[in-house]
Amino acid sequence: MRIVHGTFFFVLIAIVCVSCISATQHRQEVSNTEVDRISVGKVQREIRVGMNNAKVVEVLGSPNMVTTDEKRREVWVYDKIATDHAYSTSSGGISALIIGGGSVGSGAAGGGIGSGLSKNSGAASTSQRTLTIIIKFDEQNKVRDFAYRQSSF
Repeated sequence: MRIVHGTFFFVLIAIVCVSCISATQHRQEVSNTEVDRISVGKVQREIRVGMNNAKVVEVLGSPNMVTTDEKRREVWVYDKIATDHAYSTSSGGISALIIGGGSVGSGAAGGGIGSGLSKNSGAASTSQRTLTIIIKFDEQNKVRDFAYRQSSF
């Protein structure tokens, strides 16, 4: 029988890398980019003095509140509030397992070493937006004036 002294074979079994993505990337993945929602830009682009109330409903949907002024003309109010919550976590790391072994005489000698490095991170944010649109109609149910106010905090 042949004897091999002091020979160690090291085999790298696995290296696992888990990709890390940032909180900003997580937020972009969960953000609502709904095209049809009411915005200041939509009001500026599409609402015009002289437009009839049916077209306003087509563009903005039904108002939250309908009242009348002192001359019994309709006033529509759109009041929108949005709260955005975002939470993101990431984790990643590297793991390795190294095994060595060799034969000495009729016995075997060997050992294994395991190591790892990991990192975790996270972020959370909350924000609110409000949009109030007031549309005033004339006696023929056509837009005579409109105003809007937007805030973010």
